[in-house]
Amino acid sequence: MAKVTVVGAGNVGATCANVLATREVCSELVLLDIKEGVSEGKILDIFQTATLMDFDTNMVGVTNDYAATAGSDVVVITSGMPRKPGMTREELIGVNAGIVKTVAENILKHSSKAIILIVSNPMDPMTYLALKATGLPKNQVFGMGGALDSARFKCYLSKALGVNSNDVDGMVIGGHGDTTMIPLVSKASVKGVPVTELCKDKAVLDKVVADTMVGGATLTKLLGTSAWYAPGAAAAMVVESIVRDQKKIVPSCVYLEGEYGQQDICIGVPTVIGRNGAEKVVEVALTAEEKEAFEKSAEAVRKTNAILKEINVL
Repeated sequence: MAKVTVVGAGNVGATCANVLATREVCSELVLLDIKEGVSEGKILDIFQTATLMDFDTNMVGVTNDYAATAGSDVVVITSGMPRKPGMTREELIGVNAGIVKTVAENILKHSSKAIILIVSNPMDPMTYLALKATGLPKNQVFGMGGALDSARFKCYLSKALGVNSNDVDGMVIGGHGDTTMIPLVSKASVKGVPVTELCKDKAVLDKVVADTMVGGATLTKLLGTSAWYAPGAAAAMVVESIVRDQKKIVPSCVYLEGEYGQQDICIGVPTVIGRNGAEKVVEVALTAEEKEAFEKSAEAVRKTNAILKEINVL
């Protein structure tokens, strides 16, 4: 089986590591953090649940020791400052850009073939930065946001429709931001039945879309910091699709070269995720309204990317 490294032992990183360990997604798991003792303590805590949850993943926590990550097949980067109430993801760019770039470069020194999954916010420009800074092929560096946003979309749909969330199929494309994500109502269904047939009240579905778009901000306001259970689990799900070559179609922040009419941008679109990372972009037909929203989302992401040059990290 594979070796997986999670960089950042905060709430999201630790949750991701916990899910990976308990589901036995990998044979070897490394949790790395810059703060002394944090990753070691959290791995020990997870290990103490092994006999309670019946798993035997080999785990180690390290403080800023990238040598321990050598030979990783997949690396999840969650490092950086989380959002606080009232903050947008984009406001984190000045703080987190240098962190993500440094982490990606250190990982590359020890694991040149690793697939790098970006979770750090603002995720779209952080993915673009990591891809450009490392010079890796585009399938090797991509972002997780769409998986999380889609999970939230399906959660709100299940609540609004009164159905089992596991029967709901839906996806969110576009940027991973409160104003840039695009829940695709036209593609959402429950056991193959379009949600627009199950719910004729457009106002209800419009509220689902609105709630999805501010799903992260809602939790940040309630918790006083960014959410972690769903983000950590979403990252682990993507890692599992890579390690087990599941070929799941997951909305992911990938580098586009003409797909969806976009060039030189990392943004969320349906993508086949397998052993080679972001293996293939899946182009789905969008409504005129969705196309317009996607173009606006891409323009907003480009403006955020421009900040990377302004602060001299790209």
